[in-house]
Amino acid sequence: MPTSSPSPRRPATRTGRSCSPRPPRSRSPAPASRSPAASEANIAWYLAHLGNGSIGPDKVNHLRHVQFFGSARGVRDHMAKHREIIAPKFEEVDRVFSDRLGGYEVATRNKPAGGYFINLDVLPGTAARVIALAKDAGVALTRAGSSFPHGDDPNDQNIRIAPTMPPLDEVTAAIDAVATCVLLAAAEKLSQG
Repeated sequence: MPTSSPSPRRPATRTGRSCSPRPPRSRSPAPASRSPAASEANIAWYLAHLGNGSIGPDKVNHLRHVQFFGSARGVRDHMAKHREIIAPKFEEVDRVFSDRLGGYEVATRNKPAGGYFINLDVLPGTAARVIALAKDAGVALTRAGSSFPHGDDPNDQNIRIAPTMPPLDEVTAAIDAVATCVLLAAAEKLSQG
């Protein structure tokens, strides 16, 4: 009677099934003559129906919003709560910029009635320098030209201020530092002639 040696045991997976080795994958690209993974008819059908899968990116998240807010009134009430938190920060930015930059004619800014950003326009050619100086001082700002398509401000003049996240006392210190950076960049620019 022939005896057989036991086959080596394969390691078990988390589910308890044994693993079988996979054949090595070819690293060379498929030849051009090889057919695609689907027929031309299936690809055409898929492409024709691709846009109909969803109007928006995340229907489950849309449902969560509807359940949370309940109605248009719920959205307005929630935004009023946001305004209570954010409005003092925007007022502080305006106060600090007025106190520190008023009278120097080196910057202008908008005073938005809503939204999350303030556009600060500094002397042409100094926005990137202001942002670099602020970074060196430990203040993070959005990059120069963020308000422009593709982030390209042809005048290197616009800085987008976003005071919504930090607490009010940090907004005061950060905007005071930014105002100093605006004045320093303007002095550098004007001293160059």
